[in-house]
Formats: sequence, C-alpha cells, structure tokens
Amino acid sequence: MNMKTAFFAEDEPLARDVLRDAIYAHPALRLVGEAADGASALAQIERLRPDVVFMDIQMPEMTGLEVLRRLDYLPHIVFTTAYDQYAVTAFELNAVDYLLKPFTQARFAAAVARLLEGPVHGRESLDGVLSQASSAPARLERILVRDRGRIFPLATSEIEYMKADSKYTVIVARGQNFLVRIGISDLEAQLDPARFVRIHRSALVNLDFVESMRADDQSQLQIHMRDGTVLGANRDASKVLRDMAI
Repeated sequence: MNMKTAFFAEDEPLARDVLRDAIYAHPALRLVGEAADGASALAQIERLRPDVVFMDIQMPEMTGLEVLRRLDYLPHIVFTTAYDQYAVTAFELNAVDYLLKPFTQARFAAAVARLLEGPVHGRESLDGVLSQASSAPARLERILVRDRGRIFPLATSEIEYMKADSKYTVIVARGQNFLVRIGISDLEAQLDPARFVRIHRSALVNLDFVESMRADDQSQLQIHMRDGTVLGANRDASKVLRDMAI
C-alpha cells in the first residue's frame, strides 16, 4: 500500500488530538504537519504539498474554505466541521467528504477509504462545492450533542442559555447541561440574533426563555431565566436590551 502524506488544520486542542491519533493509527497515512489557524495552514500546505488535507471550516484568521480557495494545487480534501448544515447542503454532493465532529474512528476510516479510492477533484468541482458551502443558510438550526454515550440533535430553539467554558461551551436545554467543543463566539455567529443575545463575554441567552429583566444598583440588567437562573448583563448588553423594549 502506497502511503499518502497527510496534513490537518484544526483550532480546537481536543479535536487536534483526535485527528492526530487517527492519522497516526491509519496504515495508509503519514502525518507531515498540522496547523491551528487558517493562515498557518495555507503557508504549510503550500510548502509541504501533502496528498491529503483534513480541513476545519471555522478557524481563526482565515476559514478553511478561504484556505482552499487560495491553494495553487488540489490535494485530497476531507472537511471537518461541527456544523451539520455544511454537510447537508454541500458535502453530501459527493464532490468532497466531510467529518462531522465529534466523529468516530470508523467514520474517519470510511472517509479515508473513500478519498483513496476516488480521484482528486478538479478545481471547477471544488469551487462549486465551496460556493454552495459559502451560500449555505447562515443560521444554525441544530447542534449535535453528547449525553451519556449518546449523540443526538438538539434544536437551537430548545437552547435556554449558554456559558463559555474556555474553548468549550456549556449549553443549557431540556433541564440539562451539555458541553460542546465549540467556542461561544463561533456559536453566536451561527445563531439568530433576534432570539439569542450576548449579555456578556461568557453568556448568551435565548430571549424565548427569559422570564424578566430587572436593573441592579448600577442600572445593569439582571436576566431572570424561567428555570430560576439569574444572569448579569454588562453595560453594553443592558443598553441593547433596553433599546429593544417597546
């Protein structure tokens, strides 16, 4: 079996560990490099020219889609994403493959087998996929979450509020807490701003689950959620929420 050189671009530390281990364990792949942001990925891919690239979509400095548009050659490509709308609107066109995070070792092996069996797609084919991915619906409608060994879709309309936890986010919904490997800022960018409001750097609330808002001694709003939780809004968010009131 001829080994293929592989490179991956991923900004989440845990996802990087998973990808690194999966590539090391695969007999047909030899890892030659990795990057945690788009700009570094572009520079290294052009220098190393790997056969296979595992490309995250949402990354700092430059998205994975932007990186691929700028490459002067086409490797085999497997996209990795935590957002399922990319998969259903673009990558299931069979032009490229994708891994929806979190993925299993079996799903990784299937993606590698598929790309090794097929040809490298031409620039025109890839550009068509990238165009459709870029025009995919901007609003996230569901998130895949884990709970006691299960993975299931959670509609964003069910989310009550979110709290940042380093590079992760705690999602409160259905009376439970779910830890997802997505930063709160990345999630906010995909959510309906008419429904979800960032009340401070580490919290995002769904207005559908707000019972009331009351000003504290500093005239900043205290957000009383239906489940009894009270979250403080910063000065800027308090102003935004006041301006929204009729």
